[in-house]
Amino acid sequence: MTESMTERYTELQRVLRGLGRVVIGFSGGVDSTFLLRAALDTLGKANVLAVIGTSDSFPQREQAEALALAETLGAPFRVIHSEEMQDSRYVENPKERCYYCKTDLFARLVAIAQAEGFCAVLDGNNADDAGDYRPGQRAARELGVLSPLMDVGLGKPEIRALSKAMGLPTWSKPSYACLASRIPYGTPITREALTAIDRAEELLRELGFTQVRVRHHGELARIEVLPDELPRLVEPALRAELTTALRALGYQYITVDLQGYRTGSMNEVLG
Repeated sequence: MTESMTERYTELQRVLRGLGRVVIGFSGGVDSTFLLRAALDTLGKANVLAVIGTSDSFPQREQAEALALAETLGAPFRVIHSEEMQDSRYVENPKERCYYCKTDLFARLVAIAQAEGFCAVLDGNNADDAGDYRPGQRAARELGVLSPLMDVGLGKPEIRALSKAMGLPTWSKPSYACLASRIPYGTPITREALTAIDRAEELLRELGFTQVRVRHHGELARIEVLPDELPRLVEPALRAELTTALRALGYQYITVDLQGYRTGSMNEVLG
């Protein structure tokens, strides 16, 4: 760890101590796992509650991993089910989709905090998230949800390095986003589409691909993997296996994105 990382971690601890008792929106990803561990080490278990928000857009694998991580860390935790699919504004899938989803989730976390004497609700946004298109951050601000990793200037590379030093298994975990992010803006979100995406991406992981996205364009699946994994993806035997499996999920056309995996590729159409 560099001196800068150590200083920022010390500042994070100072911020957490100033908050007292906290509820953390916990997904089991790199950032929220690091934040949860820091909060537990700084405040103690009695002052921390991890809340796992499950939904149709939260991959089944990620849900299971979040539960296992919370138990491994010894964190008090609770599982709630968010209801963004009941909001027609979310289902219509505008570019502000994440705002409606996060408003539903964060409102539930704030209600828990208020009812049970917690002083603050925290999310895992980090300093690198400030430059991306993330309408969910507006929902956080409106509901008073805090982003201490962002506030102290910790970005993803530093969080990974600190996580590795702490022995957290998530230090090298690939980034992920909700399944709805695979559907183009303006295309309505359905449970059937989310299920197909989840199963398709799980299949790719089972085949050994590390960072995957299956972008859903109706009957067409656009697969993104890391650039150095592209040659393997188009090997004849594997290509035939994937084609058969994805057609069974309802995709008639299976394509490969030659640019490979990249964060927020659905945002490239935004001006």
